[in-house]
Amino acid sequence: MMSSAHISMKTITFTIVGMHCASCAVRNEESLKKVNGVANASVNFGTHSATVEFDEAVVAEKTLHDAVIKNGYKVFTEEMTRTHKEAAKKELALARKRALWAIFLSLPPVALAMTGFAFPFGIAGYNTSIWIQAVLGSFVVLVLGREFHAGMIRQARMKAANMDTLISVGTLAAVGYSVWSLIVREMHLYFETGAVITALILLGRYFEAKSRGQASEAIEKLLQLGAKTARRIKVRNSNIEIRNNIEAQISNVQNEEYEDVPIETVQVGDLLLVKPGEKIPTDGKVVKGESSVDESMLTGESMPAGKKVGDEVFGATINVNGALYIEATKVGQETALAQIVKMVAEAQVKKAPIQKLADKISGIFVPIVLGIAILTAVGWYLATGDIAQSIIPAVAVLVIACPCSLGLATPTAIMVGTGLGAKRGILIKNGEALEKGKKIDVVMFDKTGTLTEGKPRVTDIVTCDGAAEDDVLRLAASIEKLSEHPLASAVFRAGEEKNIPLQEVHDFENLAGRGVTGRIGGDAVVVGSARLMQERQISTSVCERALEALEKEAKTAIAVAKNDVVIGVIGIADTLKTDALEAVKKLRTLGIETYMITGDNKRTAGAIASRVGIEKVFAEVLPQDKAEQVKSLQREGLKVAFVGDGINDAPALVQADLGIAVGTGTDIAIEAGNIVLVKGHPLKVVEALTLARLTFKTIRQNMFWAFFYNVVALPLAAFGLLNPMIAAGAMAFSSVSVVGNSLRMKRRRE
Repeated sequence: MMSSAHISMKTITFTIVGMHCASCAVRNEESLKKVNGVANASVNFGTHSATVEFDEAVVAEKTLHDAVIKNGYKVFTEEMTRTHKEAAKKELALARKRALWAIFLSLPPVALAMTGFAFPFGIAGYNTSIWIQAVLGSFVVLVLGREFHAGMIRQARMKAANMDTLISVGTLAAVGYSVWSLIVREMHLYFETGAVITALILLGRYFEAKSRGQASEAIEKLLQLGAKTARRIKVRNSNIEIRNNIEAQISNVQNEEYEDVPIETVQVGDLLLVKPGEKIPTDGKVVKGESSVDESMLTGESMPAGKKVGDEVFGATINVNGALYIEATKVGQETALAQIVKMVAEAQVKKAPIQKLADKISGIFVPIVLGIAILTAVGWYLATGDIAQSIIPAVAVLVIACPCSLGLATPTAIMVGTGLGAKRGILIKNGEALEKGKKIDVVMFDKTGTLTEGKPRVTDIVTCDGAAEDDVLRLAASIEKLSEHPLASAVFRAGEEKNIPLQEVHDFENLAGRGVTGRIGGDAVVVGSARLMQERQISTSVCERALEALEKEAKTAIAVAKNDVVIGVIGIADTLKTDALEAVKKLRTLGIETYMITGDNKRTAGAIASRVGIEKVFAEVLPQDKAEQVKSLQREGLKVAFVGDGINDAPALVQADLGIAVGTGTDIAIEAGNIVLVKGHPLKVVEALTLARLTFKTIRQNMFWAFFYNVVALPLAAFGLLNPMIAAGAMAFSSVSVVGNSLRMKRRRE
């Protein structure tokens, strides 16, 4: 355990080159954990990366790298990422070349061995057919397959074994026994067996590397979304006032005073021009112009979002139809896109519990297989007295048992699942979130900002005493414009949306908690609660029914009086999100119960819940008690997902089995959640849980076939019922099929 006194903890991620199976990952992980000063280490075979949390005061990064290098692997740090990508491309091309040459050179030995064809001439006492088998077969095994033997030697020096050990021992045994047979002239030759095993495994590795690259392409595609350049407005005047004056800067554009600059040079505060059809270069705030912006890459929503002065825009989204002037507010690693990339990358590196189980099994599997191979060889020799008959089943055991598919089963599915989620505006922080998401019994929604829009809106305008609806709204919006109360803002926005012309207000007075008064033209106007009307001795009898009806619906009713006569009532409520009802229905279809939790009074909470179809409600709950309500359900044995967006939701998000944070909410809530919904649509909760189920279903399928394959194939190989060449093909196919099954998620929806 690390001492709590240490405050110099750091987490790094680096790439490990040369891992060929899950047991390689297990060995490196164990080596890193043994280093003094390391609090935690995780090595992921699927992403070929290591994530290490360590105390900088105790251990240096180089020491961590050395622990991996000592095991016979190479290390690429974050600074070397670009070099590594180029190296990875070259490595993939080399793997393809080796595999094709191995197959090409294996064909003649196989054909000659199968047909028994003999040339009419020989060399040094052996038929030319035998020389072709010996030379080509040995070349494929010893030269093209040298990486297996080098890996086996490295592991042997460390008194360990891995997949390379199994392949190397198996193919060298086939070639070595064949050479010995030639020397003693017994002619039991298996050069073609060693060659074909090497060729098929090299081909399998090539396909596996290619497939793994496809599985992890989510991060690459996200990175490619970003703009490469920005159109920055030049500010040549050194006068601070002019530099800080947005209008002064914008005026420069009319004289073409702007420059195209690399995105890396953009700084916070820079003023940028984005023309229609262009990508928005970085996160910012609109300072001039109106447009629609396609935010589908960020939110998964197909409809463009309207943007006007004061609205936020995000880098890599596309400006559709109007010029926008934006002030950069976040750049580089602080942008929404960069944070998404970081989150997806971290999710792919972190292990789910089921993956740790697979790694553990793979780590002890290789030594067991070596033991089974030795017992197989000894058993067959004792039974037949024939070395040839004893060596081939042992080779088949070694080849068939490589635990590659076990190591790939979980990380490839998680890579595809997190990538799919990112495309749809669902950010999954780790594999554990996917594993937890597949077994949720209850989804508990916080009301405000999650099921509802989180800001009050005008829902009803009821007229009284023969007044016109527009007149009621005109008087109310004109006077409420001067108030800072949230309900006043709702009335003012309603006037704006209906393009109601507002009038000048005199003698304005704000009466805290009750309403506002003032004079518009020659009329005395009072807008506020029924209580304010009573204070002013204004009768509300003409609108009594409207007031009662709105209050029954848990809406706030505001009376509008002109010259001491009530002419209308305005209903205001925090409106439901458009897809809330559908989300609750779909969760019920998935067999998941829904709860609502809120600090609102029981009547308001009940009205909202009934409209959305939720029967179980926790109302009048203090912020600090939300986590306790989650605990109470967990004590009943239920697995709970909590959906929230506020600071006060953070404890409940952490307490829940699965915390789902709404991305439009606070940074603290987003940090606390396991899954983040970029846009706060309740239907995204359904999509996230469905994706979790699909991903875990794929992991289970992968694990089943990986285990089933080894359990069934090992006895067949040991009893001599499986030719080593067929075993090699099946082993290679096993790994590729696991990756392929994970990639199927891209085209399938549960």
